Amino acid sequence: MKLSILWLGVILLWLAQPAQSAVVLIYHHIADDTPRVSSTTEEELRQHLTYLQEHDFEVIGLDTLIQQLQQGKDVADNAVVITFDDGYENNFTTAHPILMEFGVPYTIFISPGDIDNRTGPVMTWPQIKQMSNDGVLVANHAMYHEKMAQPKPDESEQAWLARMKDTIVTAEQRIKEETGQSHQWLAYPYGEFSPQLETLVKELGFIGIGQQSGAVGPTTKLTRIPRFPAAGRFAEMSDLAQKLRTLPFTIVEHVSADPMVQTRHNPPTLTLKLEVQDFRPAQLRCYAGMEVIEPDWLDEQTFQARASKAVNRGRSRYNCTAPSIRKPGYFYWYSQPWLYGRSSD
Repeated sequence: MKLSILWLGVILLWLAQPAQSAVVLIYHHIADDTPRVSSTTEEELRQHLTYLQEHDFEVIGLDTLIQQLQQGKDVADNAVVITFDDGYENNFTTAHPILMEFGVPYTIFISPGDIDNRTGPVMTWPQIKQMSNDGVLVANHAMYHEKMAQPKPDESEQAWLARMKDTIVTAEQRIKEETGQSHQWLAYPYGEFSPQLETLVKELGFIGIGQQSGAVGPTTKLTRIPRFPAAGRFAEMSDLAQKLRTLPFTIVEHVSADPMVQTRHNPPTLTLKLEVQDFRPAQLRCYAGMEVIEPDWLDEQTFQARASKAVNRGRSRYNCTAPSIRKPGYFYWYSQPWLYGRSSD
């Protein structure tokens, strides 16, 4: 009887543990006259922030999240981080006043060369400085929003890596010159990265941030932090509400998770080793577009997922999910990005 009570206490303690996870959202345009796929309207942004407020989500700064991950600290339950990519002017004119009104921290990732050259509808340095003075975190999106994952045709790997180092370091220097901020966070343009680029980012002392979806937790690789899109059809509250209730798989090993797809290995195979205490392996499913992939479990912790058809040129993903036992209504979520074809294609 005493043993049963003891085990009941252990189970209740486990169930009471907070989910060590956060969700990072990515926005681009806040407007109703820009491409819908990368746009969130002013009304939708207000709806998102109101929902977070009314449903007890804790909006934290990206600096807080990264510090917690680096120090191995617990992430607040239901934590959300807000980020913007590309530095569009409507981030200043439309989004910034709303975010200040709600009093939530957020980060903008900018390409300083595009700001310098006024490439596209981007903010000016005075606008960025004003946001910085208001407490907005300003971080690195490469110098010219270039494709970074692989060399150009006829470019050696050594020359490519030297060029990537220059674009990262130079962008960081320009941001520091203009705002005084230097966080050493790099959001990969287009969300594209490769193992060689991840190694360079780590060697430079940077954190790498992608555009593949998924929650963030203690075993998230700090060279490929995922973010959920909150634009286009993903801006709809019915979709976003579910994404906010996701958890990160506890990944023991990325056995085979190289985003770069080789022709001879297309369709690619994803292989992950996971801790499986809080979900039933039989319920894990992966998706390649509309295709449902039945994972092949190699042992009690390791699965493989491979689509039946080759991925197309450009960017694609496998999304893997499983319902949580401990938190009903929450799903574990991992997204594996794929990039097939050269960066100039």
